[in-house]
Amino acid sequence: MAGRLIPGGAGRPRTPRALLVALAVGLAVLTGCQGAPAAAPAPTAAGTHRASDGPYNDTDVMFLQMMLPHHHQGIEIAGLARDRPVSQDLKNLAAAIVVTQAAERDTMTGWLTAWGQPLTGDPNGHAAHGGMPGTTEGEIAALAKKSGADFERGLLNMLIAHQDDAIQVARMETGGGSDRQARELAARIDQSRTAQITQMLALLG
Repeated sequence: MAGRLIPGGAGRPRTPRALLVALAVGLAVLTGCQGAPAAAPAPTAAGTHRASDGPYNDTDVMFLQMMLPHHHQGIEIAGLARDRPVSQDLKNLAAAIVVTQAAERDTMTGWLTAWGQPLTGDPNGHAAHGGMPGTTEGEIAALAKKSGADFERGLLNMLIAHQDDAIQVARMETGGGSDRQARELAARIDQSRTAQITQMLALLG
């Protein structure tokens, strides 16, 4: 999916290399971006922190903070299919996306809370070094006004782009994260979203 504009819908140019470079630069200033909570654990060597359930680092925190709003938006987008006359395959896939991402969202919220970290970083700070790419609310509203084949094709394109964004950030985590559970979640996200994109491309025909 990287490096292409998805035809016929809400696709946009994919620039994963630029995203990953920006994310890597952002790690150096993460502490300044997210702000320090009063009860945050003290850092140890190499920027690694210690929580009750094991070590985590700045990459783990950034991964979770960026993925939480992305999951919220994914649930919103996929939920558009619930009451629409779309194909049963798309309806089933969208329902599965909602269930999966809601469960992942709850898990990630629990980890950040256990680590004493805020659920979101400074949005202005993250935007300065790449941030989390995503679909705008205006694009979602425009899609919701469509109907029939235009809506179905637009929804597929929007979900493909959305899931591709998740893959890029998940690979940042598997490449630089420290917490075992967060890295395992990122690997599952990479695998599942890749499979979903393959399925949605087939539905596009």
